[in-house]
Amino acid sequence: MGRREVMGGLAKGLDVLRTFSRSKPHMTLSEIAARAGLPAATARRCLNTFEELGYVTRNGRQFLLRPKVLEIGAVYLESMDIESLTRTHLEEMARETGDSAAMAVLSGTEIVYVARASVRTTVRLEAHVGSHYPAHATSMGRVLLAGLSPEKLAAYFANAKFEALTEKTVTDRTELERLIALARRNGYAVVEEELAQGVAALAVPVHDASGRVVAALNTSSHMRQTNGAALVSTRLPTLQRIAKAICAELASVPVLSLSAQV
Repeated sequence: MGRREVMGGLAKGLDVLRTFSRSKPHMTLSEIAARAGLPAATARRCLNTFEELGYVTRNGRQFLLRPKVLEIGAVYLESMDIESLTRTHLEEMARETGDSAAMAVLSGTEIVYVARASVRTTVRLEAHVGSHYPAHATSMGRVLLAGLSPEKLAAYFANAKFEALTEKTVTDRTELERLIALARRNGYAVVEEELAQGVAALAVPVHDASGRVVAALNTSSHMRQTNGAALVSTRLPTLQRIAKAICAELASVPVLSLSAQV
């Protein structure tokens, strides 16, 4: 098969946009170029283009995103109407547990939050719709990885960087493969303080009508109040019930099945 026609410049521009994060909301040209792995001249052209289009602005030597970038992600959420589909279910989960509930999909080697509800605002790791985290360190990431085909899981391991986010983050490939296989066998995954200190989380897969894993649903809490084993014993049935209810409604948004990485 011949090489497909692609736009290298567009890919580089998206790499530049992805360098911005909560920890790096504004950066210099040299910082952006380094994080994107691009020559400074290339990063400058990308930033100039985004600035002219209204996606980026600058303050002195610092570049920062403008609200217009939200339009890109909003199209994804609006096209599937995820918020209205999941709001009642996630709010129910949050009320029953007194903690947060979230849904995420797999994007490359990361998970991306597509819906969230919480009755707390003091959890150390306060995620929101659009937040993205390395899949290997999260409960939702592990159940999503467990739903991949062997070929796609192998591709994940070939491309992922297993950074230690806390002293408890599992970064050994053999151990991660074991934990993913365990999540596949059990139908859930639980992590303790691997993404952030003091946070425990439990996740289950969300399937489409054909049985493919297209998203993950989780509940999380602070370790002062619970731990992984307690989450499994007290919240797993509720989480599975709500995931099943969401599965039943996925027929109304088949595009989620088509766009999720399965």
